[in-house]
Amino acid sequence: MDMFLQTFLNLEILKMSFPFLLKGLGVTLLLSAVVVPVGVGTGVLMAVLAKLGSPALRRLLTIWVDFFRAFPSLVLLILIYYGLPFFELNMGVMGSVVLAMVLNVSAYFAEIFRAGISSVPHGQIEAARATGLRALQVMAHVQLPQATRNMMPDIVTNIVETIKMTSLASIVTLPELLQMARMAQGSTYSPTPLVLAAGMYFALLFPMVQILNYLENRKAGA
Repeated sequence: MDMFLQTFLNLEILKMSFPFLLKGLGVTLLLSAVVVPVGVGTGVLMAVLAKLGSPALRRLLTIWVDFFRAFPSLVLLILIYYGLPFFELNMGVMGSVVLAMVLNVSAYFAEIFRAGISSVPHGQIEAARATGLRALQVMAHVQLPQATRNMMPDIVTNIVETIKMTSLASIVTLPELLQMARMAQGSTYSPTPLVLAAGMYFALLFPMVQILNYLENRKAGA
């Protein structure tokens, strides 16, 4: 037991690594704070355009969404980070990570909101149109609010997955939580920093999972 604690929960290494990993957690939170709103906003826009746009635009958006949902996130990140400089488009590590993640997660959000919009009863849409509202007004005041409420568990689930996905940024050496933990592990030759990073991820995501459970239970009981 002492050997286990000394290896995985070394208090001296924990104290030394904590400020280091705290900086990485800050980068993770910053990345999440950028990617989640942009991903949600882009997903909503694509879902609305897919519903109200021309048939050609709908087909194009369907291809776009399906492509990025099927494309591996890690491969996409590597292609953007290492490939764009060949076209003289150097976005830097943070810009590359944000672009790759937004392309990926916005496709999932688009599909979530599309399904939510489709779940609104057609009778409500006809009733709203009968009052004189235009299609875009019906979308903004009737369909989107209900779609968001109906799909809230899926939206929260995708947000949790997006935050977990930020760990992929360590591949391109963005100093987020996992990357800082790996650097601390390399300097201390101990897995303790990785255990600490796992604890930080858990502390960050566990409350969101509980919110998700509450939403799913409320939806099941509705």
